[in-house]
Amino acid sequence: MSLSDILSQITEDNITKMLEQYRDFGPFPGIFLTFMKSFVPPLPTMVIVGVNAAVYGMWWGFLYSWIGIVSGCMTTFLIVRKISGHRYIQRMAQKPKVQSSLIWVRRNAFSYVFLLSIFPVGPFVVVNIAAAIARMRLRSFAIAIIFGKAIMVLSVSYIGHDLNRFMERPLELIYVVLFVGASLWISKKIEKWFTRDHETA
Repeated sequence: MSLSDILSQITEDNITKMLEQYRDFGPFPGIFLTFMKSFVPPLPTMVIVGVNAAVYGMWWGFLYSWIGIVSGCMTTFLIVRKISGHRYIQRMAQKPKVQSSLIWVRRNAFSYVFLLSIFPVGPFVVVNIAAAIARMRLRSFAIAIIFGKAIMVLSVSYIGHDLNRFMERPLELIYVVLFVGASLWISKKIEKWFTRDHETA
């Protein structure tokens, strides 16, 4: 069975059935699925996070998804940073286009990781790898991922917990948009404080 065949089986109904089937294992199936997102990019983040909220309840589902996603991102980051000295990685990093990208990432590391972490769809694995190759500080990466993913997972969990409600009353999605907007504003304040803290350290 090819990867495309496997991924075609990853539907909302199938994931729900699987989580219900392995409910005796507690939160681990939900955590594992979101953890694997960092290693299998095609996995549908919105579906998995939404199903976690529907199966475990909004707040527990949010917590399990958040733990899994953050753990996966941190693991990817640490692995790539560990092997970033390998000659193949170094050779790739020396290419002019890659160099210019890495310079931009180094200058805007926190914003780069944080803002891209908020969106439920995107090149998560690429973000983690680029941050690691650019030698982003572990503390900066951890803070950006922890808060960025919290906003994303909470938004998707809120919708996935009661999807029918939003299908019947789509205007209520305005609350989610306002929440994300407020989070972006707060994030800029955090970034300014964090940058000032970093510069004076």
